[in-house]
Amino acid sequence: MNAPVSIDTDLRQRAPTPDDLTITVRDERFNRGTNPRRWWAGEPFGTAWHNALSATFPRGEAFFIEAVKAHREGADAKLDAEIRAFVRQEINHTREHIAFNRLAEDAGYDIKAIDTRVAEMLALTKDRPAIANLAVTMALEHYTAMMAAEFLENPAHFADADAEVRDMWRWHAAEEIEHKGVAFDTWNHATRDWTPGKRWRVRSLVMVSVTARFFKNRWTDSLELLAQDGITGWKAKWGLFKYLTVSPGIVRRIFPAWLAYFKPGFHPWDHDDRELIKLYEGDFADALMPAE
Repeated sequence: MNAPVSIDTDLRQRAPTPDDLTITVRDERFNRGTNPRRWWAGEPFGTAWHNALSATFPRGEAFFIEAVKAHREGADAKLDAEIRAFVRQEINHTREHIAFNRLAEDAGYDIKAIDTRVAEMLALTKDRPAIANLAVTMALEHYTAMMAAEFLENPAHFADADAEVRDMWRWHAAEEIEHKGVAFDTWNHATRDWTPGKRWRVRSLVMVSVTARFFKNRWTDSLELLAQDGITGWKAKWGLFKYLTVSPGIVRRIFPAWLAYFKPGFHPWDHDDRELIKLYEGDFADALMPAE
């Protein structure tokens, strides 16, 4: 059941987040009692890349939730409501990716090493200042929003995918777009006493660091999963590189949005792409229509 969160626009904080934004908690469930192909994406490289991403989400999204909640005190009514909706969406995402990860394991993939690597990295954040964890969350939320927009805008990413797995990724993408400004607005609230220059320097440096770790770890994770399919060496590396940069080429295609993050005064809602959410919702409603 969809649960829209009502937000008082009269208490809008100064940020480009649309005044009429409604963050809707879509309590959807996928991949229960299904048996998709081992290469559910239709080929091994996209399957490995997305399986590697999904394996990080349960722990990663729990980290995002805690990082944002740690800075909600003193937030105005609109931001407070957005944070509550963000948390509810991320809890549902965690649940669905746990279910999806079980499918990957049922297909024969061992993803425990990925989960262990994520757990070890998150353990290093426990003694870090809370504001640093929020900065990392803000950068990674930009990654999820960039990829989400690309997934919804470009059907090539899931053209040959198992239908229900594709629906799960597109559902997740729609909600990532919808709440893409929450961590950023929480950051602006938490750093309201900082100068604009300090805010820009810190978020830019964190994004560079996050980018290096993100691609290094996901590359390693994907190659490990490909090795479990017997695809190793140059064949694995070239195939994965081609998937990421040529066709469908998600890394190449999100590069302009990644670069925009470094612009002074940047905000995720500088580009209002809510039409992509409507595209998902329309397609999803059509898929649920009974046959004549």
